[in-house]
Amino acid sequence: MKIRMPTTYAVTAYACRYPTLLRRRSLISTASSSSTRRRRPLPPRAVSPAFPFYLLTANPFLSVMEWLQRFFSGHGITKNKGMVEQLQRYGVFKSEKVAEVMETIDRALFVPDGTPAYADNPMPIGYNATISAPHMHAMCLELLENNLQPGMHALDVGSGTGYLTACFAVMVGPQGRAVGVEHIPELVAQSITNIEKSAAAPLLKDGSLSVHVGDGRLGWPDAAPYDAIHVGAAAPEIPKPLFDQLKPGGRMVIPVGNLFQDLRVVDKNADGTIKVRSETSVRYVPLTSRDAQLRNY
Repeated sequence: MKIRMPTTYAVTAYACRYPTLLRRRSLISTASSSSTRRRRPLPPRAVSPAFPFYLLTANPFLSVMEWLQRFFSGHGITKNKGMVEQLQRYGVFKSEKVAEVMETIDRALFVPDGTPAYADNPMPIGYNATISAPHMHAMCLELLENNLQPGMHALDVGSGTGYLTACFAVMVGPQGRAVGVEHIPELVAQSITNIEKSAAAPLLKDGSLSVHVGDGRLGWPDAAPYDAIHVGAAAPEIPKPLFDQLKPGGRMVIPVGNLFQDLRVVDKNADGTIKVRSETSVRYVPLTSRDAQLRNY
């Protein structure tokens, strides 16, 4: 049975793994057949990364529309811990450390009021920006885990409402440094308010966590070099300042592309050479200037 989704869904599902619908699977497989790059497999029977169609097999008596309604209302999940447990249950991540930090930082504090905070899909946060879906946050945290050890430095480019920056801060601790860079001043102010309500508040107060207004494409040299860099928007190509600010032995996770995007994992070796691989196909808003982002807003 073919399941048709609204055509607008693929356009609006930003900051998530690419919504590979049934009719698009051949496009993805054809594109990947000419490359030997490893891609993270989707969960069993998963057709869309933003909508877990494999859940349809759990209860055959529920109609597709009932499953859609349950999904977009957060599957009835009302607790942050429940969201984390669901992501673990469906194999999005395995790290206990990632589970611990995601349980510590409550996502509900970082999404707009009235939205289903624990639903596994991206949320608009205003200013033509989004907060990524929880499965993307979990994936990126796990990819960066070894570079988010206590005492390390982390940079979050396009920090939005501050969620992932707060997670980084908890992981690197008071002896480390977590920096968020966001070019929308109103979002920076909102993210600071959000963090002050969260478990990361003491780290903001002692200065080991900070959020700044700036062009993330230029990084944040004041706290460089960084052991971990995360970019929350898709760049046509990886900005050179981010390469330069990545510490030898460090890792960067960044979506790259325009219409078709890949989540790239960039490792800088001890001798300064760079190794880049593609983790999975994704869909993010573009990494661009403030004026371009606010155009038509």
